[in-house]
Amino acid sequence: MEFFKKLLGSSQAGTPDTPSESDQEGMTPAEQARQVALEASGERLDRHWQGIGAVERDVLTFLISPSFTGGPYWPSTRQSYRVVRRDGSIILATDGLCYPFDDGDEPVNGFELELFIDTPDIPEHAQGAPGDVDPLRNSWAYEVLKSVADTVADAGGITTQLERYGALSLELPGVSQSNCVGSQVPPAFITEDDCVGILLGGPAPDFAARLEDMPLSPVTLVPVVLITAAELDYIRSGGQAARQDLLQRLQSAGIGHRSLLTRASVV
Repeated sequence: MEFFKKLLGSSQAGTPDTPSESDQEGMTPAEQARQVALEASGERLDRHWQGIGAVERDVLTFLISPSFTGGPYWPSTRQSYRVVRRDGSIILATDGLCYPFDDGDEPVNGFELELFIDTPDIPEHAQGAPGDVDPLRNSWAYEVLKSVADTVADAGGITTQLERYGALSLELPGVSQSNCVGSQVPPAFITEDDCVGILLGGPAPDFAARLEDMPLSPVTLVPVVLITAAELDYIRSGGQAARQDLLQRLQSAGIGHRSLLTRASVV
């Protein structure tokens, strides 16, 4: 993993920056249309997450967009992370991967996806009380989600791969150099070669994950699921067939899309 310390800040969920009237007057019709789609996208995501849990007013974000400082290029310079508190778990979700492209003419909702982790196993000191999202920066879940989001952005999105394979697997190396993962994730999830394994796109969550009515194009909420070292080794040796089998095993075991640090391996 690449773990960078950045200038951090917070802003309100579902409220992409709105240009002033003077700025809007200088916009071309295409730029104005894009701004309308951007604001509508944020509002639609906000409504959807509100149906799943208690959405925090603030999001985890950056005072300076990473795209301006050599970081990965998201569709929009808005790179944020939402916090949704459910009964017994916390969802951390990207907020910006599906926003319209800043410099694109194609009428699509960015990469047409957002990523999320749903877990009950964030350390108490990193959970934050309702209304306080900043402590979550010091959680393994945020660190993993950010690393996966950066990887997906660098790849230019993964919707084609998800449509072809149903789910993907990913390895995040360098756990011993991480800020939080190495100290918060149990050894059973860390391989001998210092990696953690991730499933992307499955198992399916216990809520609607497809937003067909986004302003420009449909968007999928893609689960990011932490798997054990044994499960990652199973995929390494068995490939696509093993990955599909693991999805079924997690579903059958009642684990589903949740990242549970106290569970036993299913292989």
